[in-house]
Amino acid sequence: MFIEQPPIWLRWIYPDALWRLNKGVKAVYLTFDDGPIPEVTPRVLEILDHYQVKATFFMVGDNVRKHPDIFNRVKDAGHRLGNHTYNHIGGMRHGIRSYLNNVKRADDYIHSDLVRPPYGWMKWEQYIFLRRSYRIVMWDVVTRDYSKDLTGEEVFQNVKRYVRSGSIITFHDSLRSEPRIWYALPKSIEWLLNQGYEFKTL
Repeated sequence: MFIEQPPIWLRWIYPDALWRLNKGVKAVYLTFDDGPIPEVTPRVLEILDHYQVKATFFMVGDNVRKHPDIFNRVKDAGHRLGNHTYNHIGGMRHGIRSYLNNVKRADDYIHSDLVRPPYGWMKWEQYIFLRRSYRIVMWDVVTRDYSKDLTGEEVFQNVKRYVRSGSIITFHDSLRSEPRIWYALPKSIEWLLNQGYEFKTL
């Protein structure tokens, strides 16, 4: 992922994927990728609980295997679950069979009809096969909280600049994002609530 908001041509590549929802309703869909991990996910849950916000977590299957207690905390808190492959693999580097098997392996732990491809890319054939069994979810706003070139304030500014009605917003509950998310996440939630946005799950 290299841009905050995907251009129209990228949305055309995967036309049946979810990029944005309910443009006429002032609501947003908060999502998190790459967890669950003990250093970040529990605190993210605390922040969401503080603001009484529900989100969708696209989880890596191997992380769920290693941290089933955190997985259950996310599930028991009423958040939506999604598949982010078993090993966070990029579709462009894998054939159809190995990629789909990796998604299926993750689904053995996650049990969700939602899937988000790591890095936002997959081969056309992988997309065709995945959409037969899953709802493919992309994003309308990537916060870039994973970028070492940004500060927490700049990540927050990305949300302010690019969000709109129906936006699917992507954060990451990962070690890579940790230096920025503790500032950007609560600030973003507070700003969105003050702007009159409702938070919905996918």
